[in-house]
Amino acid sequence: MESKPLFILLCSGEHEKIQMAAMMASVGAVSNRKVYVFVSMNAILAFERSRTTPQSRYSGGQISKVMLEKGVPDAITLFQQGKELGELSVHACSMVMDVNGWELTHLVDDLFDGMQGLTSFLAEAEAGQLITL
Repeated sequence: MESKPLFILLCSGEHEKIQMAAMMASVGAVSNRKVYVFVSMNAILAFERSRTTPQSRYSGGQISKVMLEKGVPDAITLFQQGKELGELSVHACSMVMDVNGWELTHLVDDLFDGMQGLTSFLAEAEAGQLITL
């Protein structure tokens, strides 16, 4: 039996939540589960092309500090690995992109499949399991 697709609505800019979303997305994708990630609100800031190091990309609590100190694989890398090894798509929230005056070229290379509205993402998510972080 095929697993239901996993839909991850990522809104928080907290490192711990972005990292958890990346771990769930990559594990789901490499486990032959379709995964759809929608990046919105403060979470989009971690994906700015100009933020080239994890230290500049994330803010968070104690676990964030420990992950940075120990060199835990970066969330961006985990998302990219999920795309390479499975069926993972990542979309930027069109409203947040519009409010910021950004185009997809403002975000990290080779990760986003396009922009999408919340309404269409939620409509698609009705076919699977939705997790919000």
